[in-house]
Amino acid sequence: MKPKTRLIHGGIVGDEATGAVSTPIYQVSTYKQEAVGKFKGYEYSRTGNPTRHALEELIADVEFGHAGFAFGSGMAAISSVMMLFSAGDHVVLTDDVYGGTYRVINKVLNRFGLEFTFVDTGNLEEVEAAVKENTKAIFIETPTNPLLKVTDIEAVSAFAKSKGLLTIVDNTFMTPYLQNPISLGADIVVHSATKYIGGHSDVVAGLVVVNSAELAEQVHFVQNSIGAILGPQDSWLLIRGLKTLGLRMEEANSNAQKIAEFLEAHEAVGKVIYPGLESHPGRDLMQKQANGFGGMISFDVGSREKAGELLAKLKYFTLAESLGAVESLISVPAQMTHASIPIERRAELGIVEGLVRISVGIEDVEDLIEDLENALK
Repeated sequence: MKPKTRLIHGGIVGDEATGAVSTPIYQVSTYKQEAVGKFKGYEYSRTGNPTRHALEELIADVEFGHAGFAFGSGMAAISSVMMLFSAGDHVVLTDDVYGGTYRVINKVLNRFGLEFTFVDTGNLEEVEAAVKENTKAIFIETPTNPLLKVTDIEAVSAFAKSKGLLTIVDNTFMTPYLQNPISLGADIVVHSATKYIGGHSDVVAGLVVVNSAELAEQVHFVQNSIGAILGPQDSWLLIRGLKTLGLRMEEANSNAQKIAEFLEAHEAVGKVIYPGLESHPGRDLMQKQANGFGGMISFDVGSREKAGELLAKLKYFTLAESLGAVESLISVPAQMTHASIPIERRAELGIVEGLVRISVGIEDVEDLIEDLENALK
């Protein structure tokens, strides 16, 4: 089955009971039992809901995993995965992770005795050097947010397996349409499904896919115990979003390439970061492990003041948190998505005050380039 067909015909299609083509929204909390412990697959919607189950089957299918799980947000998904570990366990993470991930690691999870080390996972030697006797997993974000650094998923996964470690990949930026980490050796994939999978700025959700029955049992136990589940209506919205994911990602990918080339040639713009540019050091690796370069671009206009001037003049780029929507979104990471990271840490990573991040939508690219050109004058 080809990728776009799998997005539409994967998982559980329709409803056998009624013949409905669209999976129904089962707005229900509990289920009638024929006798104690005898029920028709569902007993309580925290444990399982038919609409959520259809979404979980679909995301497992399109990520080529064993099982999928739907959570109330991307951070709920990441936090629940981290609950697989115990006090004293150590995890190696990509240094340039999303600000929310950095915050939950350093402000919440460290309270429970979990240990973390941030390294450039694009450098396998740094990853190897960071592993300790109590290390249990390597967490990769690739491409990273917002500096779009690329990690070799296959190489890190192979190293992790040689040490008996789990490999966890945040695949939010690339989506299962452009990149499949489990096929490259990863054990767990996480998504902020709020972004490209939902795609329409109307749902907050997180998804997890695992590659084995053992991990599926562990994640389901955590999901059921903690209860950070996704509701049936939001599950339905994600099923609908996944059906058009291929079309949307192809358009966003094409638009982003043209916009990145325009920005790189513009005299008012400094460094442009996009994996599809010849100047990006991870371009060849992206071509090897993904089916596109994605819809995210970061570029430096030189200062906080110039970034503010740019934002004030744009018409088609919406200043907003988040990314991955049909409309083009723009943000200043140092003041928005990554403001929770200490300023000295941002400076160390290269998240400067003039860095602008755009999530390219599916508008006509000529309009988007004209908008940027007018704002940069």
